[in-house]
Amino acid sequence: MQKPTLLILAAGMGSRYGGLKQLDEIGPNGETIIEYSVYDAIRAGFGKVVFVIRKSFEEDFKQKITHHFEDKIEVAFAYQAVNSPIDGVELNVERTKPWGTSHAVLVAKDVVKEPFAVINADDYYGATSMQQIGDFLSKDAQPHLYAMVGFVLRNTLSDNGDVNRGICKADDNGNLITMVETLKIQREADGIVRYGKEDNRGELPDDSVVSMNMFGFHPSIFDHLKTGFLDFVKNNTDNPKAEYFIPLTVDEMIKADKMQMRVLSTDEKWYGVTYREDKEEVTTALKNLSDKGVYPSPLWS
Repeated sequence: MQKPTLLILAAGMGSRYGGLKQLDEIGPNGETIIEYSVYDAIRAGFGKVVFVIRKSFEEDFKQKITHHFEDKIEVAFAYQAVNSPIDGVELNVERTKPWGTSHAVLVAKDVVKEPFAVINADDYYGATSMQQIGDFLSKDAQPHLYAMVGFVLRNTLSDNGDVNRGICKADDNGNLITMVETLKIQREADGIVRYGKEDNRGELPDDSVVSMNMFGFHPSIFDHLKTGFLDFVKNNTDNPKAEYFIPLTVDEMIKADKMQMRVLSTDEKWYGVTYREDKEEVTTALKNLSDKGVYPSPLWS
């Protein structure tokens, strides 16, 4: 049985957070969130972890993070710059940020040849979620069958500001029908979850299924990503802030009947540091998990 790979997107700079949050010490013994994801991946049977990072902080990344586990799992890197080249795609638009998460996955195509999971570096997804996606990749992933872990919206909100989420709908067989990137979601003072701009706010049920960018892909996704990215770049030459998100790619493929995406539901509480004020809550949560024996403390002891 082929062991899957974990692809961690870690090239973002955390503009709302105010620093390089991928390297921030969150755990009770100074662990980063990334380390918990890698620990969960090792337990779930993953054979390799690939980090998409900016070349400029590679040495800091290695010294701070990967030295903890490079003897426990294969480690590799891919690099995302603002205009990282993609074969056949002209990237000469003047930008300050890379082209988004789909572009980040694309830059790893030469180092990922097996079924793989994609996650964000600054998100904690939980041990059972990692096991779910790992089992799918090991047993069920096919060129036209992918998966995502679907979280409950109320388990993914921040008390410190609005968030963006991919709102999902599935059919009776548990396959994704639509995924709509929804912006500025927040529980307001009256307890209702709303989204959108101040002059056009809509409501969302707090048990909505959402994507937290935890996907399971077959390597066939790279060809689809490249085709979609080519069209996206052509259509956004005059928009230096446009980003090609994974949910957009997924939604386009489903509508074109190019794949099925199985929704793996989870009740896990997601934790992340979208805002600097989120750090205390995440630190407390990870300490509680260690106290309960979910993780050793220190993590790599």
